[in-house]
Amino acid sequence: MGKLSRLSGCAALAAALLPLSSVAQEVHVGAPAPAFTATDSRGQTETLAQYRGKYVVLEWHNQGCPYTKKHYVSGNMQALQKEWTAKGVVWFTVISSARGEQGYVTPAAENEYLEKMHAVPTAVLMDAEAKLARLYNAKTTPQMVVIDPTGKVIYDGAIDDRPTDDPQDVHGANNYVYDALTEAMAGKAVSISYTRPYGCSVKYPD
Repeated sequence: MGKLSRLSGCAALAAALLPLSSVAQEVHVGAPAPAFTATDSRGQTETLAQYRGKYVVLEWHNQGCPYTKKHYVSGNMQALQKEWTAKGVVWFTVISSARGEQGYVTPAAENEYLEKMHAVPTAVLMDAEAKLARLYNAKTTPQMVVIDPTGKVIYDGAIDDRPTDDPQDVHGANNYVYDALTEAMAGKAVSISYTRPYGCSVKYPD
């Protein structure tokens, strides 16, 4: 397991990665993805509608969260971003931490972080008011959502099946996002379309 004793102000949600009831799944998986408009870290307006016809990944992010750090320190998240954007997938990192809360950053600070970590998402959506997080009922960082070219949610939940904060655990993990994109692009149904997300709680504004 990860070093949970070192977490400060970070609610660990390492629940078993089991599907919720079908009612819970209907909120997202199999339904149209909620439309959104957001401003990215470079001041550009991004909408879901403009990427109709492409796969879209939403990745909830918090620089201070050990579970998020796990996937960046190991290079796992950057590798996923690089591989899938090269295949035409639109990858949005989403920062929904409220001002003054863990994970809140200015656009300039986020752009410096991207360069430092060699991260290559399509864009980083700045969501300090948590409008996007509420639309998608985002619970943790990281939490991953995959949307298909028709605008339907085909995956929602954890990035993988290793709910720890140990960077070594990315090796040999079953990566649900990788699997969902691989299956969908091959014309197959996504075999695991919902899991419980794990990580630090999204720092919603009061």
